[in-house]
Amino acid sequence: MRVNRKNILSLALLSLHLAATSGSADFAGGVAAYKQNDFKAALKEFKSLAQQGDDRAQFSLGIMYAKGQGVVRDFSQSGRWFHKAALQGHVAAQFYLGLLYAKGLGVARDIDQAVSWYRKAALQGHVPAQFKLGLMYANGQGVARDYAQAMKWFGKAALQGHAPAQYSLGVMYDKGMGVAQSRTQAVKWFGKAALKGHALAQYNLGVMYATGQSVAQDHLQALKWYRKSALKGHAPAQTNLGAMYENGHGVDRDYAQAVKWYRKAALKGHALGQSNLGAMYDRGRGVDRDYAQAVKWYRKSALKGHALGQHNLGFMYFKGRGIAKDETQAFKWYRKSALKGFGPAQHSLGFMYEQGRGVAKDYLQAHMWFNLAASRETGERQKRYLNSRERVAKKMSFQQIVEAKKLATEWKPEKVAKRK
Repeated sequence: MRVNRKNILSLALLSLHLAATSGSADFAGGVAAYKQNDFKAALKEFKSLAQQGDDRAQFSLGIMYAKGQGVVRDFSQSGRWFHKAALQGHVAAQFYLGLLYAKGLGVARDIDQAVSWYRKAALQGHVPAQFKLGLMYANGQGVARDYAQAMKWFGKAALQGHAPAQYSLGVMYDKGMGVAQSRTQAVKWFGKAALKGHALAQYNLGVMYATGQSVAQDHLQALKWYRKSALKGHAPAQTNLGAMYENGHGVDRDYAQAVKWYRKAALKGHALGQSNLGAMYDRGRGVDRDYAQAVKWYRKSALKGHALGQHNLGFMYFKGRGIAKDETQAFKWYRKSALKGFGPAQHSLGFMYEQGRGVAKDYLQAHMWFNLAASRETGERQKRYLNSRERVAKKMSFQQIVEAKKLATEWKPEKVAKRK
């Protein structure tokens, strides 16, 4: 499992609990100066104590060097002071030192060291460190991939209310990774993270309500969670929210709102959002019909490898809508989509082979693609695809039909690279 995340070193001076030591007064003075943005005074107090071995002051210096407060930003100095504090067992310093090693900031990037320091902090109950350690196990970074260990550390952080850990725990249950698959548990943990504002959890919860996965199908709930995620800028949620408006699920049908949300997702590069926006221009829904704009957005989606966008672009070339008619290009894009296992594209490709449009006529290939298309559909569409197969079969010999069926049986869809 790879959890989408940005590895940004987010450093903030933690709320410090003053201990009854000889340096407490000076340390309190440093904290007071820091809170008043008097970083030079704070630096002076912390540096004096840090040189005497005060781990709180050492950690605070590490923070100030990392953020460039009162000094020029210097991650090597930050790492130096975090290391001194970490060796004394300062839990936050151990965690931040792990972050520096993970990113190679001020130190040579060393995933093994990152894991080591995350573990030390995690064993002391540091929640973000527990989450990070879980990620390392889930992704096999610095340790052998071990979903059971990932579950253990995600669970510890999740039980303390850490939203990213709760989301990750939901993913583990949803996929059955390191634990018996349980969509009910997935809903539970996605729900906890969603209530804390975690955009991915909100999106996943929306999907589960929309499809009725381990919860009663509820378009109103789906709409609610898609909207929350979409408002945070999550492109897949924006696309799905647009679809709710387009189809009138959980809300009155509103093509203008659908276009609004599809556009937001499309501008972020979301391939399905781009294809859907193209379709709105193609059909004149919520916008004036504009085939050139439809082609523009279909192409953007198609170039990202999205099967629907590729098929739609092929259709525009075939019809000559918004672009010069070009059956060779139509064949090219139908084929790209068909190779990914998209049924409508497979049927279109079969038609091109049957009619010799954009490619040499080939009944054997036509039969194979019609057969594959029918195997992926149900209802009236499947009947139509089967009719196409039977139509071309009448033009073939028995041996050709046998060969075409063999090709269809042996065919495997093209693997699609996962996007990060």
